[in-house]
Amino acid sequence: MELPEIGLGQGVLSDVNEALTKEWLVTNGLGGYASSTVLGVNTRKYHGLLVAAFNPPVNRWVLLTKLDENLQIKDETYDLGANEFRDVIHPKGYRFLSNFSVRPIPTWRYNVKGISLQKTVFMPFMKNATVVIYNVRNPLEEEVSVNISPLVNSRHIYNTINRNKIQWNFIQKCHGNVVTIGSSEPFSSLILSSSNNGYFVNESWWLEKIFFRVDASRGENSTDDYFRSGFFKFSVDPKETKTFYVLAVAGKNEEEAQSLFSSFDRRIEDVDLLYREELTRRKGLLEQFREHNTGLELEDWLKWLVLAADSFIVSRASTGKKSVIAGYSWFDDWGRDSLISLPGLTLVTGRFEDAKEIMLTFEHYCSKGVIPNRFSDKAGGIPLYNTVDATLWFFNAILQYLKYTGDFNFVQENLWNTLNKIIEYHVQGTIFGIHLEEDHLIAHGPQLTWMDATTIDRFVTPRNGKAVEIQALWYNALKIMELLAKRFNQADKIETFSNMAEKAKENFVEKFWSPKNGYLFDVVNKDGADSTLRPNQLIAASLDFPILDRSKREMVVEVVRKRLWGEYGLKTLHETDPRYIGKYLGDWGNRDSAYHNGTVWTWLLGPFITAFLKNKNHEESWRQFAFKNFLRPLFKVQLSQAGLGTISEIFDGDAPHPPRGCIAQAWSIAEPLRVYVEDVALIRPHYEKEVMET
Repeated sequence: MELPEIGLGQGVLSDVNEALTKEWLVTNGLGGYASSTVLGVNTRKYHGLLVAAFNPPVNRWVLLTKLDENLQIKDETYDLGANEFRDVIHPKGYRFLSNFSVRPIPTWRYNVKGISLQKTVFMPFMKNATVVIYNVRNPLEEEVSVNISPLVNSRHIYNTINRNKIQWNFIQKCHGNVVTIGSSEPFSSLILSSSNNGYFVNESWWLEKIFFRVDASRGENSTDDYFRSGFFKFSVDPKETKTFYVLAVAGKNEEEAQSLFSSFDRRIEDVDLLYREELTRRKGLLEQFREHNTGLELEDWLKWLVLAADSFIVSRASTGKKSVIAGYSWFDDWGRDSLISLPGLTLVTGRFEDAKEIMLTFEHYCSKGVIPNRFSDKAGGIPLYNTVDATLWFFNAILQYLKYTGDFNFVQENLWNTLNKIIEYHVQGTIFGIHLEEDHLIAHGPQLTWMDATTIDRFVTPRNGKAVEIQALWYNALKIMELLAKRFNQADKIETFSNMAEKAKENFVEKFWSPKNGYLFDVVNKDGADSTLRPNQLIAASLDFPILDRSKREMVVEVVRKRLWGEYGLKTLHETDPRYIGKYLGDWGNRDSAYHNGTVWTWLLGPFITAFLKNKNHEESWRQFAFKNFLRPLFKVQLSQAGLGTISEIFDGDAPHPPRGCIAQAWSIAEPLRVYVEDVALIRPHYEKEVMET
């Protein structure tokens, strides 16, 4: 199985501003990562060569920001590194960069006076560690020295530091080619080492006022200080080709870092084996996908989707099971995002055990009938419950799991009791004003749906009352409970859930359908009905148990397609609405005002295309139409834009819809991947017919 590759030549790399919009990402399965721009210039506080998750997948700290290299040839020094300050980039080592590629691991190729230096970055799976492998070919008659300077930090990903204001200092201990770097306050510990053909020179200073251009454009703290701890020195003889490496290992304290460090065999052959093992692991993901989707041609764009899906599946220390990082670099694991993403990340890819673990993680934290909205990195990883929809997406994830596996025993033994308690709490009323009203629809407080943006003084899209997709998800959940009650021979509950569902459906159509507009109201509450055209109503047309009849589903899909299409997804508001904001730019207030008021969201392609093709009976001509018009622009263009080999969180509502937000978002990968496999390629879940006919 060949791995995919994205390559950038000098035509792209020589355009500095354009190249600085292209970023790479490597992850380790713990929530930790390495990421920067293709030029090696950090443009975000989140960038780093080793960002470790100390309470996986959260509590992420930047320990090693980067490695800057230089070559010494006789009396001349050639810098390969590059750092941006407020008014200048210095040095400009990217002038020697001839090629950058992700294949799928990032690799740089530099050329200086005929000398070639290749640099490859990877993270050993499930370890807070980064390895950088160098290969240098020296065709000259003179010896060449390669000096590699680690630029170090010790801070949370949300922070930056000013060396003149911090109340602590770095402490480093050197032993040959190993240096241990901690702080006078025990925040973290970093161990750096090299292959035995190099040594460390203890020569430290600070590099101050590094400037992050992207953070500055977002109105965030955008200057940082790096500690330059010294440098590793390697010599390459005349006419020699030499391979060497630098290993970085992180821990919450020195003991933890030393324990991880000692687990590595550190000969060059051992490090090369680690690299090949990671490539083999990724090839295995593609093989697994192919086995579960026989006959599907794996073009490069599809391979990238499968590999990107893996980056979001992480281990959660608190449960010892899997979870889902919503997006890199700043999102933690969110309930809503995880459960919407679960089918695309785990089911269409054949990762059924991971799917089970993700469901068990969120079931474990279910409290008062509510699945967590997120595990806050800022709040130490504790669960926050300000959501009304994550819980209802939990039911849908379970149904999708059953359609792929037929594993009713797992659901009955591990989830059935919790599902019943969730229904009971919703009927009785639970936190954040979530409760069942007399019309058998779910009411809730503000800022509890996926449109949850706020500014300092207001909810941007409060949607309190009864949001349209919440009612669709509630009805779907009740029908799933009816299906499960039948399977588990609980006759009394079959009738209960059936009656609740039918009453909800009847009242929903009466209260939410707008004959005048030919689509669904977005919210109904005591103040009336909100007739704003938004894509949320697609959920009512796309679920396995749709709350709308076919004719109304067709009308909903068509009006959304005609008025909210945004090239790489769906707009959250039509441009004629006075609240529409077409560009997601500026500080928090400006961006959050635009977040759900015009911004294009890629994840919505999933429910949109599912509903569209259901209405077309999945006829082959319409499936080809859907791929060409709805998915191909995303797959063919965006996988080589902002985050190379992955897909951004959002796009501007205004054309040409540039990517914004996170460079890699779980549901931006998961839902297009799911809908391509299930609805466009029409590879349906193996047990779908059996389960749905229960």
